[in-house]
Amino acid sequence: MAKFLFITDLDNTLVGDDEALAELNQALHQHREDHGTILVYSTGRSPVLYQELRQEKEMLDPDFTVLAVGTLIYSQNSEEPDPEWVEFLSPGWSREEVVAIAAHFADLVPQPPSEQTAFKASYFLEETVAPQLLPQLESALQKNGLDVQVIYSSGQDLDILPRRGNKGAAVQFLQKRLEMSPDRTVVCGDSGNDIAMFQPGVNRGVVVGNAKPELREWHEASNSADFYLAKAHCAGGILEGLRHFGFLQP
Repeated sequence: MAKFLFITDLDNTLVGDDEALAELNQALHQHREDHGTILVYSTGRSPVLYQELRQEKEMLDPDFTVLAVGTLIYSQNSEEPDPEWVEFLSPGWSREEVVAIAAHFADLVPQPPSEQTAFKASYFLEETVAPQLLPQLESALQKNGLDVQVIYSSGQDLDILPRRGNKGAAVQFLQKRLEMSPDRTVVCGDSGNDIAMFQPGVNRGVVVGNAKPELREWHEASNSADFYLAKAHCAGGILEGLRHFGFLQP
């Protein structure tokens, strides 16, 4: 047993089975005490919704939080976003221009103000409309010279982010800062906005058993031994995956 970097999505990944979460919390707490394992929560939630979840569920205090689909990083004792990450995301990004272009698409319904951050513009989009609208939106953003990406997940959530800003880039940023190797890094997720975290040769990955179709299909297509599709759901699936890779004892 040795120190590892543990990065997990929250909704329907870490959270969703309270009994399994309690067991996982105990195992991770002991491993952190014994070996110095580093715990990171990586979620699409805004700071407001993240704090709401912390009030609702028994969760360990993380060493870092990655919020708003990878566009905000906070260290454990800081109330301000990591300044190095802010500087990294800024080139080629103009939130005002993004919002102005998105306003031309009537099917894009802005999410509440709490979900809008400096490096993320978020909308609701019906799944039936998405296949036709997404290419048009991406083309319009590209024509205006914006270096952005569009992430659609869970059949309803659309986020427009800086090209550099996603959960996967945040994983690599933290790996470099913490000097953690790929074989000692594991990520866990359940939906489309987690796909960026799963990078062959960069980390190990656990896809929980209740994962949504977009992640399950991606996992099957990737066919990589670096990633494991658990049978159990939520925290139970994480435990299963951590034991599969040898990060935790059976």
